[in-house]
Amino acid sequence: MNFDLKEIASATMVLFAVIDIVGSIPVIIDLRQKIGHIQSGKASIVSLFIMVLFLFVGESILSLIGIDIKSFAIAGSFIIFFLALEMILGIRLYKDDENSLKTASIVPIAFPLIAGAGTMTSLLSLRAEYALENIVVAIIINVILVYIVLKSSVYIEKFIGKGGIAVLRKVFGIILLAIAVKLFRTNTGF
Repeated sequence: MNFDLKEIASATMVLFAVIDIVGSIPVIIDLRQKIGHIQSGKASIVSLFIMVLFLFVGESILSLIGIDIKSFAIAGSFIIFFLALEMILGIRLYKDDENSLKTASIVPIAFPLIAGAGTMTSLLSLRAEYALENIVVAIIINVILVYIVLKSSVYIEKFIGKGGIAVLRKVFGIILLAIAVKLFRTNTGF
């Protein structure tokens, strides 16, 4: 076991910024109004399972189709870059299927809101840089944070306010942008 607090903290921040659960509070509140009760525990466990499974099997899937981790990390840096632009500029480059909002808590919340394409790309990109056990700890920390936010999203929105949530999205957007640049530079040699 090669636990490193610096790697755990870095991976936790990357995943926290990519998952953007705080920035998703307005979406979560909207879903609560549309479908009623959100099963926070179930959504958290399913997202944990998806992320850990992809962390371990994702590389095998890539090698099966002939893609190495560095190439995937570079592609991931572009996805993270565009996610950051969405957060900073307040634009929508990726649009979800409207019918997905009518399903149970797991489909729109666990996937793709928590364990979506950006998260999975980030996991494999992190795997190119950090020890596996540190990434698993970061996933667990993030799922705990996701659960807390899902359970208390109404109270958080009242406390932070819409302006506070907007500021948090911008701050995490800038952090994500820097992470995207670092991933690109690390895996290309620039």
